[in-house]
Amino acid sequence: MGVFQVRNLTNEKVFVGSTLNLVAIFNRFEAQLKMNGHPIKTLQADWNESGAENFAFEILEELPPRENPGYDYKPDLEVLEDLWLEKLEPYDDKGYNERKKTFEQRLQMIRDNRKL
Repeated sequence: MGVFQVRNLTNEKVFVGSTLNLVAIFNRFEAQLKMNGHPIKTLQADWNESGAENFAFEILEELPPRENPGYDYKPDLEVLEDLWLEKLEPYDDKGYNERKKTFEQRLQMIRDNRKL
């Protein structure tokens, strides 16, 4: 488990994410991209244009398991991912991530949805 990136070797754009299973997420991303079905359309378009050989799947940081078998790793992974997002800023021309919404933006979305 840990934080990973998918890096476009032609334009250096990256997607940063976290997962409980690094092997599985790399397999899933690659399968979705090969089948032209990845939900991140800009990443899919670049994959289609540049080809699989121009992308790298890389581990940025691994999270070692704890001795507590019931430990919930998701909050730790979220913090690690946020740190890497802050460091790399993979948004707009630099990457495939979308900026996370602020607390105020999320509240406004809830208010807007209630008006419907």
